[in-house]
Formats: sequence, structure tokens, C-alpha cells
Amino acid sequence: MSATTKDLRNVVLLGHSDSGKTTLIETMLYEGGAIRRRGSVEGQNMVGDFTDIEHEKGKTIFSHQMFVNWKNNKINIIDTPGFDDFVGEVVSSLKVADTALIVLNAAAGVEVGTELVWEYVEKYKTPAIFVINQMDHPKADFETTLNQAKERFGSKLVPVQYPLNSGEGFNKIVDALRMVMYEFPKDGGKPEKKPIPESEMARANEMHNALVEIAAENEEGLMEKYFEEGHLSEEELAKGITIALAHQQFFPVFVASGLKDMGSGRIMGFIDDIAPSPVDRPKRVMEDGSEVAYDPNDKTTIFIYKTTSEPQVGLLSYFKVLSGTLKPGDELINADNGEIERISQLFVAEGKDRTPVNQLEAGDLGVTVKLKSAHTNNTLNARGLNRKVRPMEFPESRVRKAVSAESSAETEKLFAALNKIKEEDPTLKVDIDHDTHEAILGGQGQLHIDLVKQRLEKEFGVKMQMKTPKVSYRETITGKADADYRHKKQSGGAGQFGEIHLRVENFYEGMEDPQGFNIRQKEIEDLPWGGKLAFYWCIVGGAIDSRYIGAIKKGIMSQMKNGPLTGSPCQNICVSVYDGKMHSVDSNDISFQLAASGAFKEAFQNAKPQLLEPMYHVEILCPNDATGDVMGDLQARRAIIAGMDSEGHYQKIIAEVPLAEMDDYGSTLRQITGGKAKFSMSFSDYKLVPPNVQQDLVKIHAAERVEA
Repeated sequence: MSATTKDLRNVVLLGHSDSGKTTLIETMLYEGGAIRRRGSVEGQNMVGDFTDIEHEKGKTIFSHQMFVNWKNNKINIIDTPGFDDFVGEVVSSLKVADTALIVLNAAAGVEVGTELVWEYVEKYKTPAIFVINQMDHPKADFETTLNQAKERFGSKLVPVQYPLNSGEGFNKIVDALRMVMYEFPKDGGKPEKKPIPESEMARANEMHNALVEIAAENEEGLMEKYFEEGHLSEEELAKGITIALAHQQFFPVFVASGLKDMGSGRIMGFIDDIAPSPVDRPKRVMEDGSEVAYDPNDKTTIFIYKTTSEPQVGLLSYFKVLSGTLKPGDELINADNGEIERISQLFVAEGKDRTPVNQLEAGDLGVTVKLKSAHTNNTLNARGLNRKVRPMEFPESRVRKAVSAESSAETEKLFAALNKIKEEDPTLKVDIDHDTHEAILGGQGQLHIDLVKQRLEKEFGVKMQMKTPKVSYRETITGKADADYRHKKQSGGAGQFGEIHLRVENFYEGMEDPQGFNIRQKEIEDLPWGGKLAFYWCIVGGAIDSRYIGAIKKGIMSQMKNGPLTGSPCQNICVSVYDGKMHSVDSNDISFQLAASGAFKEAFQNAKPQLLEPMYHVEILCPNDATGDVMGDLQARRAIIAGMDSEGHYQKIIAEVPLAEMDDYGSTLRQITGGKAKFSMSFSDYKLVPPNVQQDLVKIHAAERVEA
């Protein structure tokens, strides 16, 4: 179960939901002898999807690590979800994989989930093998699926195989690398090798020649040998093809029926013979730019890519050994927090089961338990090393919900549970909105959020209430106004007195200083909630002593935190204090704070106040035939369409959409497109709210104040 670095293959299976990844893995494990009997989704007895939630949904929700010993190599396999709601599992798995096995549905072609994972395959520069699966489906179409894949993923996709009879009668595969035809029994299993029919030889030879050219680019003398002999074996082509695959010079395409166990053994053989080992991949680049080779004789470095928890066990840390040889009892130092971690136990994962091992060499994947303070994205080193892996970057939340416990007594329990789930899922965000004071739960989609709610109830016994979060608006002005305000209070003894004259106007970068004033002091301040305050002190003749500048600014800022329109923070305001009065006895800091606050509020309300709303940059990838419906829905959400572009057989729509209009967008998009679209969103800027919307929001705020 422990293998040398050069004998390791780390493979991650990727693809859209229902492409058949998990069934294909089950068949691959069966072919390799890791299991004696293939399980099924219906039977809830598969090695991969073993959690209760996955059994209930009938879908892969979490990534699962498995392995199989094939000939002389150990092949680590990671299964990943096909729903983009769980893209975090894809990101973390690709971080440690050396080859991606991208599974396409022969009946559905290239789907949006495949588009999503391809972005990360390109980002991590991962070698990729494509498998057109479900060739036994009545609507299987190899040529259309292959052409769609080439159109979307490029000309580097090169078919190694093609089906001779796709559809319900599928049982024959022509293999152009080995130049043989595989004929399977009706119900699948071990195939019989047969000569390629004469009618197929021209196509097979053309495909074989393409593979020879790819290999020859990386192996001297190969082309000459091919011209001499007219044919090369897979063994002769292996070195050149391995180099080409390892450096993403080509992406081979295979065909299979995972359900009927047709073609999966050949894919395993190709992974075993051709797929790169860790030593065939480029060195791992650390955060400081240094490089680390997969050397078992070096000092040990491991990277934690995934964390889960189990009852009675606690936290499980899944990791990749980047260098050295890890053994139970080793002590490593966490590069992220300096804590010493002792590896008390060492395992390899077989789905839900774990098998103890005595060591793991560089490049291998493993599991350990009960680390004190190590988390996903942490690097652990042997003493004397200062390496740190570049952390994984996860996508921004696409769904936001304001959450709370059913009772105040349950609040602490709720957020303790959320933090535990967040430890396992870095794409889950739990924050407090400092403007609205709501607890915000952010996720990748409604399914993602619903799963969290379900886990809270089943695993932690706590219920969570959800609602649409309030939007954090901002207030500004579009005009200019002067105001004077006197604060005077007399109640026996020393009183309070302060009078302020000021002007407010809109601030923008590069604006000239206010005209007509004797400017004595100028400050441009970045506000904690965004935007700026330009403060000008223009007092002459000692009308107000300069020692009150701080108090006056404090009064202005206190009013800016809760703007007059909706109580939202104000931003991008220029304030010029140009006159006032003070009293030798009654004037003090609090007097001028209150006077400044009153003057600012009055001037602001007379300077054409305007509400600003957060706008989000939204990118949608959808099928051509759904573009009209998607555009119509966006326009109903007050979106500004910024552009459109074609990506393969999909349309990419770029828009600016108010956050207030994005609630439940993922669910609506899924309904409009039948689940064949994806979207991403990120904060863009604050922009002016339309007048009718502003009027409604101001009325709502006024009513809430009356009720309060």
C-alpha cells in the first residue's frame, strides 16, 4: 500500500453531474482487484459515495480518496462532485492530483459542469485524459461529443479510441494506440482482442500516426523507426507520450461504459503505463518562489488539502507528501502558525475505510487524525525547513443568507456547528455584516446552503433560520449645500455651546479644492466602510479654536455612519468648515461634536442626497438556445449587460447586477436552463439607485423607525 514515488499515479475524476464518474471509479477499482464486487448508486454500497447524505441524494457531494494497486504501481483515485455548488471539492482535489480524468456523457455532450472544472484544470496546468462515458446509452453520440470537446477545449484533444457500434448494442472499441479492436461480452467484462476490421484501418492508421507524431516530438529517433517499421508499439511510444501528457501537449480521449464495465480496464492500463508520476511533473512552486522536488530522500513536507470530521474520531486531515518520507511518530512544524504537530497515526483511504501504513513517500496521498491546530491549506515541515505551499483560492460566494438560531439560547451552539462545517468546506463563508449586524452565510448555491442546514439538524441537532439578507446601501450627495447649526444647553453651572457653519459637496478623485475659502488644513480620509471624506478647515480669525478640529470631525463621522436617508453609511463627501462661534466657558468637545453632527445632517439633506447600491459583476455561461430567456431575466433584475461572447457551444453573458436583485438567482438560472448554465459573481462597485427604488427604500426606513 506504500509505493515509491516513481510508481505512484494520482488521478482525480472530474465531470458534470450524471456523467457517470462514480460508477466508472467503481468499475476501475473492480478491474484492479481493490473490490470483489461492484456496488451501485441504487444499492447504496459504492466505495465512493458512502455518506448518509449522498445515499439520500443519490449524488456525490464530497470528494473521496481511494486507491488500487495495478501491476507495479499504486493508483490513488479521488472522486469529486459534479454539481458546481461543491466546486471547493474540485479545487482541493486538483491541487494534489497529477492527472485529471475528465468524464463526458456521450448522450449529453460537453455540459456546463465540465466547463467549470476545465477552468481549474487549466489553472493548475494538470495533465488531462478525457473519457467519453455511457457509450451504451441509446442516445450516445461519440462524434458530436468529441467535436464539442475539441471546440471547447482545443485541438490538443486527440482520440486514442473510438466506438465501432455506439448505443444500446455497444461492445466494440477500436484502439489506435495499440492498433487492436476490443470486443466485449454482451454484459461487459474482460474483452477479446481482435484485429481491426479492414474497413476501419484507414481511420485507425490516421489516428495512430497522430499519436506517433506527438510522441516523436519528445523522443529522438522515434519517427525514423516508425518509417522503417511502419508501426510502433505502446511501449515504444510510452516515453514520448508520457512527456507530452505531463506537459499538457495533448489530451488523449478514450471511450467507455462504466455501467457495463467496458473500457475501464484499458483506461487503467493507460494510467498505469503512460500517466505521469509525481516525478514526471514540474517541481512544486512554494509561496516564496522556491521549488521543491518530489524527492523521498529530502526532508519531509506535507500539504493538507482537505479536512473532515467523524464522530468518535474527530478531525481527519487528508494530505499529499511533497517531499521526504513520512512515518508515524514524525513531528512536523506548521508553517502557517508555528505549532508542532505529531503524526501519531498514518493511513491510506479506501473510501470510508482507512488502512494503517508504516510510511508514505513523496508524491503519495494519505490521512492522519487528531492534529492539534492544522487546517486545510496548511503546510507542515520537518524541523529546519521554512516551506509554505501557495494556498488554494476558492471562488466567491454566489448565494448569501442571513442566518440565526431559533432561540438566543441556541445561538452559540449554531455558530460553533457552522464553524466546524466551515473547517471542512472552505467555500462556506460565515461573516457578520457590520452595516446590518446580520450573520451572513455565503455558499456556492442553494443546494450548498440547504446541505449545510440539513447537516446542522442531523449531525449537530441545531436548527437554523434563514432569510434574505438586508442590502448594505451607501449614501452620498450629488449637489452642494451650506448649513449652520448651533448647539446650546444650559442647566446650571457650565453649559454647552458650539456653532458650526459648513458646506458639503460631492467628492471625487482629482477634484479641485473648494473655492472662496481660506483653507488652513486639508485631510483626505479613507472611510472604514469604503469611499472617502475630504475635510477642509477654513476658519480664520479664531472664530473656532483649532483644538476643536478633532471633535468636529468626530461629530461629522458619527452622522456619516448613519445617513439621513436610510441609516446607511455616507461616502465620498467633501466638508468645508468655514465659520462658527464658541464660548470661553461653555464650549467643549461634546458641544462641537453635536453642532457638527447637526450641521452635517442639515446640509446633507439639502445637497440632493442619493442612495448607492452594491453592484456585482456577474458572468453567466449558458446554452445558445437559453440565451434569450437568461437575458430577459437579467433585464428584469435591473442588470446592465456589459458584453456577450461565444465559448464553444455556450454563450458567455457579462453583466452588472444590483445585489438586491440577485437573491435566489442560482435557482432561477437552473430552472431557466434546465441546469445547463453556471454563473459567478463578485463585488464591483456602488452605483446610484434609480429614483423610484430610492423612494421605496426611504419609505421603508421611515416606517421601520416609527415602529422602533
